[in-house]
Amino acid sequence: MSKKEQLVAAIDIGTTKIVAIVGKKNENGKIEILGLSKALSTGVKRGVVQNIEETVSAIQKTVEDVQKISGILFSEVFVGIAGQHIKSMKNRGYIIREAYDDEIKKEEVFRLIEDMHKIHIDIGEEIIHVLPQSFIVDNETGVKNPIGMCGKRLEANFHIVIGQVAAAKNIEKCIRKANLTVKDMILEPLASSDAVLTADEKEAGVVLVDIGGGTTDVAVYYDDIIRHTAVIPFGGNVVTKDIKEGCAILQRHAEQLKIQYGSALGDIAPDDKVVSIPGIGGREPKEISFKSLAYIIQSRMEEIIDAVNFEIQNSGYADKLAAGVVITGGGAMLKHLPQLMKFKTAMDVRIGYPNENLAGSAKNEINQPMFATSVGLIMRGFEFLEIYKKEFNAGSRDQYSGPKTAFITPGKKVEESADEETEALYETAPEEERIPLSEKIKSILSKMFEVEDQPIK
Repeated sequence: MSKKEQLVAAIDIGTTKIVAIVGKKNENGKIEILGLSKALSTGVKRGVVQNIEETVSAIQKTVEDVQKISGILFSEVFVGIAGQHIKSMKNRGYIIREAYDDEIKKEEVFRLIEDMHKIHIDIGEEIIHVLPQSFIVDNETGVKNPIGMCGKRLEANFHIVIGQVAAAKNIEKCIRKANLTVKDMILEPLASSDAVLTADEKEAGVVLVDIGGGTTDVAVYYDDIIRHTAVIPFGGNVVTKDIKEGCAILQRHAEQLKIQYGSALGDIAPDDKVVSIPGIGGREPKEISFKSLAYIIQSRMEEIIDAVNFEIQNSGYADKLAAGVVITGGGAMLKHLPQLMKFKTAMDVRIGYPNENLAGSAKNEINQPMFATSVGLIMRGFEFLEIYKKEFNAGSRDQYSGPKTAFITPGKKVEESADEETEALYETAPEEERIPLSEKIKSILSKMFEVEDQPIK
């Protein structure tokens, strides 16, 4: 491996699974996944960490596994944030410029965006993302890049994503207790969108529906701009719970039934087929018909789709989504779900696989909807490093320059090659300083507006 090769590691903390993943970017700009490991998630409910110790244990297990598989050591990770606490709002800001004849400078756009971080939000909440949608110069609307234009009044429409401070802090605490550092926190629907949506779909208008275990994430794109985000507090777990209660069986049997024999359309399920479930505590086996199972699943999936429909209407872009709906996440693998979604939304539907940007030998193994967020976090990680020109602390065992004890699980001895100096470095190593907000905004906008401050010819 070349020492110049850039690596990125990410952790997807989900309701049903925790995934650790490490990847690199090849010469063609495609992502090669070098290692992936997943573990059962028991400390997370509807996207929010509720048991720190169980979550830390799962993170440590996946990180150890992925480091063994890939041979790559890392102490920094990109982490996704989601959950029912996430909400979005629209806002408009403006500034009055002193001179009408002067060109609009990047600094004025930075100031406009910084002002959005000062808006009133409820106590205990924080702004996660401020996403500019369009600018208005005097009365000229729909401006994508106002830099270099002349005008007295500069306005902008913004999409603002808000989350709970406590939820973000708990995620950071879990990563820190696993002897890692959070490089950046990324909204999961945005990561999933990067992994499964094409540029054409984003331009034509598309809805991403990421059906996870505890939540369903929705992201609406139109004209290559994200227009709406939402998190619906229902996912695959409520379907499993319905099967468990409706058929009076164990949770694990209900999950197995859903995956192997479940269907989202009751009308086309066979009448004459049944599946036998072992009885509880030596009791007689229970027979469940495919049709009954399908109707239980369909009723809950229709509820989730109705909630998605509400968010689509709420976005204001329901009649402009030429590319229809893309469903991804583990719940997208439910049989006949695209047909039900198409019937309920009256839009084209396809399943989103993260293969658009993948390359390498592990491409087929990783190319599953359940890994869309994980792949998207890797992509967002490379974008982050490109914008801020940052180094990522990762490498093979003989090249890795970070503290080796950073990969020791509590209770295990320090590896022999780690001397006292290395141990001291680990004990006292400070966390990487966060990038100041103003610098972060400037870097983002520098990438958005490729046109520099050039005089108009």
